[in-house]
Amino acid sequence: MVQNQAILDKIKTKLSLVPKSPGCYQMYNQDGEIIYVGKAKILQNRLKSYFTGSHDAKTTRMLQDVVNFEYIITHSELEAFLLEANFIKKNRPKYNILLMDDKTYPYIILTSEENPRLLYSRDIKKEFKKKNKYVFGPYPNAKACKDIVEILNKAYPFRKCNHIPKKKCLYAHLGQCLAPCCENVKRSDYDEYVKSTVRFLNGNNSELVERINHLMLDASNNLRYEEAIEYRNLLSSIDTIVEKQTMEVKDNIPRDIFGYFQKDGLIAIQVLHMRLGKIIERKGEIFDLVENVDDAVLSYIYQFYDQGLNILPKEIIIPYLDEANILEELLNVKVTIPIKGIKKQLLDNVMNNAKNNIDNLKKLRLIELSKTTLPLEELAKILNIKYPKTIELFDNSNIQGASAVSAMVKYIDGKAVPKEYRKYKVKTVNGPDDYHTMMEVIERRYKRLLLEKAKLPSLIIVDGGKTQIKAALTILKKLKLEEEIDLIGLLKDDHHKTRALMNSKFTEIPIDKKSDLFLLLESMQDEVHRFAITFFQKTHTKNALTSILDEIEGIGKARKQVLQANFETIDDIKNTSVEKLKALGFPKNVATNLLEKLNTKK
Repeated sequence: MVQNQAILDKIKTKLSLVPKSPGCYQMYNQDGEIIYVGKAKILQNRLKSYFTGSHDAKTTRMLQDVVNFEYIITHSELEAFLLEANFIKKNRPKYNILLMDDKTYPYIILTSEENPRLLYSRDIKKEFKKKNKYVFGPYPNAKACKDIVEILNKAYPFRKCNHIPKKKCLYAHLGQCLAPCCENVKRSDYDEYVKSTVRFLNGNNSELVERINHLMLDASNNLRYEEAIEYRNLLSSIDTIVEKQTMEVKDNIPRDIFGYFQKDGLIAIQVLHMRLGKIIERKGEIFDLVENVDDAVLSYIYQFYDQGLNILPKEIIIPYLDEANILEELLNVKVTIPIKGIKKQLLDNVMNNAKNNIDNLKKLRLIELSKTTLPLEELAKILNIKYPKTIELFDNSNIQGASAVSAMVKYIDGKAVPKEYRKYKVKTVNGPDDYHTMMEVIERRYKRLLLEKAKLPSLIIVDGGKTQIKAALTILKKLKLEEEIDLIGLLKDDHHKTRALMNSKFTEIPIDKKSDLFLLLESMQDEVHRFAITFFQKTHTKNALTSILDEIEGIGKARKQVLQANFETIDDIKNTSVEKLKALGFPKNVATNLLEKLNTKK
């Protein structure tokens, strides 16, 4: 149970004061961190149940960490559920079910602009902020999704440019754009294409096939054989994309189906998307089960949509769960609990998937823990620090001080979180000065977190030894964070390979190179180095490109931006043609001069 009798007596006294009302409760550890959040119809009953009687191993393990609890009374269970979700999102408590699969499938977006565009996007949050009317997906096959966008953009003359240029672009010359850059084009001019596109993306491909067939025959009859072959390939791609499945629902209503299976203190949750009447499988996830099964599944489903990584379908199909009506109220979506028919078959399919996958998921999870969590527990023992749940690593990159940049990568429980990575262009340091570069970047990062009152990392790892550690430590002391955040450096050998640790007291600590801890730290160091080098290369290339273009007559700020948007390197521009540059809006004399200067310049 909890850690000692004094704490238990304090908790029992506090329990006697808990009201018999609905609400949300939070369990705290000795560091004042929220480690579990729950909701209850009757707070007193739920909280007393934790501290009386026997429990399974997972709940007992959690209670060993509990030194206090707090609660907030609410007017209803719905309000308690919403409050619980907000606490989970903000604090990510250790013992709650947390949505970890942040893989985002791509979507197809038909924008609601005056001159609409058809786009491939994984950032569904961004597209919803723009209030785009048509969003289709998700598509588990990213290549197929890109192929669809390419096919539709070739078949229908939607706008292709991010910003409308002043002159006709290449797409307008090819007849693949209505050219709003130089023609009076209205939204209504796109109506026919929008309707056809929507019909195709809703499962009716006959109209698009007919249109492409017409374009292919027209190209063939006019001896444009290469173009005709391209249209023939598009038809082949459509056949590949529009696959048939045995289990289909013919109403084409987008649905998500959730199922679960519980075993040995674990719960596997599985979700299948159904789009255009066809099933798209998404991998399951496995969690330690501390809370009530129904509460766990409801919490998972709400997080699944609330984080903005997945769009709400028209219908959600679930097994019977107590208080499932909460989902309908909060998500404003139809929730179905089927008892017979095709929907019951779909649900049984998902439940069986969860059951069949739990053993494999369990094995994979144990392997993952052995390569992430367990090595970090070993690191905590070696350094005599608390478990480093959140780690941020820094690396600097420059060429003799030129194009100096730094990068930060973030890990939670030993797993990279790419959406939390950050890039920094060095602003205050001139020349190759790793010490002051590290100071600048560390200060910028943690001043910002303090200002935003954001959660700080458990551990900072700098790529380097005494110089880099001393720089980081100077800033942590300045910000009064040296007691809150642990700090180490990763030392490299003459071949630029990880060889040892150095702590904040500048003591070198060797690590067994065959251990999982060494392999984990090495992979972290490689990742931050890769991220820093990639950012440096892009920055340096852009700076070099800008410097060279500044010397060429006729290339001002606007034309420079066009070149940087369409070409990655000087060689890319050198190898292009005058015709392509003209299509991008360059006068012939400027395009010719640009290519001559670049191809004669070393």
